[in-house]
This record gives sequence, structure tokens and C-alpha cells, in this order.
Amino acid sequence: MTLIADLTQALGAAHVLTGADRAGHIGDWTGSYTADPVAVVRPANTAEVSSCLRLAAKHGVAVVPISGRTGLVGGAMTRGGLMISVERLNRIRDIRPQARIAVVEAGVILDSLHQAAEAEGLYFPLWFGARGSAMIGGVLSTNAGGSNVLRYGSTRALCLGLEVVLADGQVLNLMSELHKDNSGYDLRNLFIGAEGTLGIITAAVMKLVPRPRAYATATLAAKSLPDALTLLNRLRNETGGAVEAFEYMPESYMRRLHEARPDIRQPFTPRQQVNILVELGAVAPRDATPDDAGEVPVVALLTQILADMMEEGTVLDAEIAQNEAQRRAMWERRELAAEITFARKPAIDTDIAVPVDQVDTFLRRMAARLPTLDKGAEDICVAHLGDGNVHYTVFPTRDDPALYDKVVEAVEDEVQALHGSFSAEHGVGLSKRASMARRKDPVALAVMRSVKAVLDPDNRMNPGKVIPDLA
Repeated sequence: MTLIADLTQALGAAHVLTGADRAGHIGDWTGSYTADPVAVVRPANTAEVSSCLRLAAKHGVAVVPISGRTGLVGGAMTRGGLMISVERLNRIRDIRPQARIAVVEAGVILDSLHQAAEAEGLYFPLWFGARGSAMIGGVLSTNAGGSNVLRYGSTRALCLGLEVVLADGQVLNLMSELHKDNSGYDLRNLFIGAEGTLGIITAAVMKLVPRPRAYATATLAAKSLPDALTLLNRLRNETGGAVEAFEYMPESYMRRLHEARPDIRQPFTPRQQVNILVELGAVAPRDATPDDAGEVPVVALLTQILADMMEEGTVLDAEIAQNEAQRRAMWERRELAAEITFARKPAIDTDIAVPVDQVDTFLRRMAARLPTLDKGAEDICVAHLGDGNVHYTVFPTRDDPALYDKVVEAVEDEVQALHGSFSAEHGVGLSKRASMARRKDPVALAVMRSVKAVLDPDNRMNPGKVIPDLA
């Protein structure tokens, strides 16, 4: 039998998509990559995923897992491989409020988990703009970050257990619900961030946290990035670590936002150089319960700290959200970043991390270096300032692959000099494999290749991603 016939027998014709029926699954969010798979299959459970992998092995076909297709690095690209979509593995199997865990399948949309946790008075604290389409399998496979890493960590920090189907169809049960388990190698973390190159994640045990009872959200203009970090550390000290997000939007970003979306209100006139979106989340009733005058303590604390720093001259201006609509408006400014960045072509997009006190140094060095590479090029960035993750994008004067490589290597140079990483939260996929070859420790790459060879000896699991070829 052919592969398609075998898959059809296993899943039913409605869930084996070929030809034009693949259209909804083969593009990525950026529009930069369009796959051409032999088929897209939609298994409904772990057993069916296992069957698909066994059949792919039988026919010698590569396998590429896909979920919400919100990736930015070409991780779901294939020519002739079999795409396995986890979209039908979409059950929230269990939510256990007392243990503060959720047992979910890989196709659960992130926002669906948010809603289910909220119904129990809890919160799943992974938050970013694509939460309405990104799926748990994808965020685990890329170790996604987002705006709340400062307080809660990346996806890896939020996962207790995994279920993974290996290249030969075996099901690896790592569905631990434990916070402590020293029984050998930590295999769970091997698969988180592996982008489907070692196996397909089908289910997970995720941590939940208490849902904040109140938020204090503000947009402020700081005198400088170092002054902004002074504010961040003061807030963390005085709130006991309640800072949920600390997002940097420079003047260049606010200007680009106005050009692309003039309907979005700007926070300050004239525009300021250093704009920060800060949010505190109050869990304790003492911090969230309004007093007799109707003032919420966490909001009052943020207001007082900002007033003090305005008097000192380190904060130049500020507006504090007075209701949920104003809070959402502040977040909309930040969450439009990907839309307004990718709307302009050509663009050279990078996703880097440096120590938090080196973000200003990185940006100043690139501001000096970019004109030497391409006079007239423009740059734009936003940053999760609290964890040092900078989304730095260059708009070059021409669409030139050689220039693209020069700019990317310049970014890598500065990041490496500051002891940072060329890949912070978007994964490696295809687009950063050259960076991996240039910048990743050779011993680390050798270990990765060894692990890959053991778990996927025929190199069929999302081949050509993450790990660069040997020179």
C-alpha cells in the first residue's frame, strides 16, 4: 500500500489532506515559508499519532509536527515530508485546583487554557500576542516566552510532565505531576525547545498559579534605560516580586506604530525616547481589596513609586490605567509589534537576549554599527526589558541576501560580546541554523547531534531544523 492509503486506513479520508486540501496548514504567520508536504494528517489521539509515525517510518518519509502555525523561524517547513497536525488533540483532560496543575493535550489553544484556569480562580501565566491561535504543543516545542517570563519563567519552567511519541512510534510517558523527581536524566526538558526534532509532544502537565485579584498597569516615560531598570528593581523589592511585565518601546517603535496604526492613541505628546509598559499583579487580598476611598493598594503603591521617581527626575511622565479598557489599550500598543514589524519589507528580524543591564549597551552599539553596514537602513525594536529579550529588526535599503547576512552577523557579534544569546524565545527552525553553526559551542552541537542520532537515527523528525549540518 502507498503511504496515503495506509494513512487513510488508519485515520479516515477526512483526516488525510492532500492537494488543495492542505492549503490551511502549509503557510506560516510571517509569509516567508510555504511548505509542500506529501500530506497533512490530523490524528485525534496519541495512539493515532503513534500510528502515523510508524507508517512514516515504514515508508521512509520525514515527519514535521505542526500546531497553531504562529512560528517565525520556519520550523514547520517541509518539501515532501508528512505534516502531523495536533489540532484534534485538543482536550483539557483535567484541571486540579488543589494541586494547581492542568493536564492538557498538545492541540489545546493557549487562550482556551487561560479561560479554563480562570474558571477555577487560577492562571496559566504564559502570555503573548498569538495566544488566540498558538497551541500547547507548539509553545512547548519552541520553549515560548512572552511578557510574563519576568515573574513566572518561560514555558519550560511551567511544565511538570510530558507525553511524547518518538520517531519509531513508541510513546514515552513522562507525565509526572511532581515538583521534585531525581530519578535519572531530565528527559522532559530534552524535548521542550527541540522543535519536533526528537519526537512529537502529545500531552503535558502544566503548572497553574493563583490568578491576580487586581492589576496595576502603567505606561511611563523614563529618562534612560538604566533609570528604567532602577524602577524595575525598586518595584520588585517593594512588591515582593509582583512585577508581571516590564516592556520597553522606544520612540522609533512608537513612531512606526503611529504610521501603521494612526487609530491607536499615543501615550505622550511629544513622543518620548524610553517608553515602558509595566504591570503588577496582586494575588493577596490585602494588596487587591479597595480601601474605603475605593483605592486599590497595589495601584496606590505603583502611583506613589512613579510619583517619587518623577520628583527625582528619573521618570518623566506616566499614565496609570484606571479600568480594564485602559489596561487593554496599553497592552494593544505592545502586542501590535509583530504586525507592524512584518508589514514592512524587506525586514531583518532578530530575537536576542543579553543580560538585563546590557540592553542599552547592545542598542547603542548597533546604532553605531548599522550605518557602516547599510547607510540609510532603519531599525526598530521592542524588548521584554525585565528578562533582557530584545526583538531587534532592521529595515535595510535593499533586499540583498549578502547584506542580510552581514547585519545578522553584526547582531551576533554584539550579542556574543555581551555574553548573550542569538535566540531568545522564537526558536531556531530554519532561519537561525547559520547562527547555530557560527555561534553555538561546538561541543554542545556535537552532543545535540549525538542525542538526535540516538532518538532519530534515520533523521526523519523535522529534519534540517535547529541543528546545522556538519561543515
